[in-house]
Amino acid sequence: MSEFTSAQEVNPLATDPRAARAGGSIFRAQCATCHGADAKGIETIEAPDLTLMFTRSESTDASVFQVIREGVPGSIMPPHAFPDTEVWMLVSYLRSVAIAGTSAQIDGDPARGTTLFNLNCLRCHRVDNRGGSLGPNLSTITNRRSQDALTNSIRNPSAEIARRYKPVTLVTADNGRIRGAVKSEDAFSIQIMDSDQVLRGFRKSSLQEVIHEDISLMPSFYESALSSDDINDILRFLQSAR
Repeated sequence: MSEFTSAQEVNPLATDPRAARAGGSIFRAQCATCHGADAKGIETIEAPDLTLMFTRSESTDASVFQVIREGVPGSIMPPHAFPDTEVWMLVSYLRSVAIAGTSAQIDGDPARGTTLFNLNCLRCHRVDNRGGSLGPNLSTITNRRSQDALTNSIRNPSAEIARRYKPVTLVTADNGRIRGAVKSEDAFSIQIMDSDQVLRGFRKSSLQEVIHEDISLMPSFYESALSSDDINDILRFLQSAR
């Protein structure tokens, strides 16, 4: 029997700094084809961003071990027969690249933040099954992003645009323009969610042009629109909602 078993709840190599380095080498050799060398996934394959794995409340070292060992039924993720030691090294590596959220309580007024969120964000973002879908669901965003990163995303949303929210403009045969976020695309077709939050599919042969853009669909909220206190209140609301 292996020294390290899948039944363990805690990674036995967690305190060994060499484990994450060794796990990184294994990852790049065995997993990077689908998940990318940085573990953030490859857009064309739709493999998940593994740096977010530990932001889910149910994720533990043991559950991640089991996913690597058993794979994910119904997906392209196969089971792996790595020795237990190597699986724990992979778990150590994924822990080392995991995105840290906002653990400290944000100094803000959640009640006021609720009002500000409803006025400025609710049309495009969802929280606890309320709101729109043009932008990312923010129900657990403070588990995944730091306060500074979230503030920067509000001030300058074009600096980093998440996959599946990439902006695009479609020029139709009659010179109409449809702006939205790309949901899927291949050589022959494209599916977007348009600015009215309607999912629409097009054959590229029916379009004059597909223009991929660098400017986010989300506007930049400068100090004149939302003060630093306003943003802290919104983030405190999001933190309390999670």
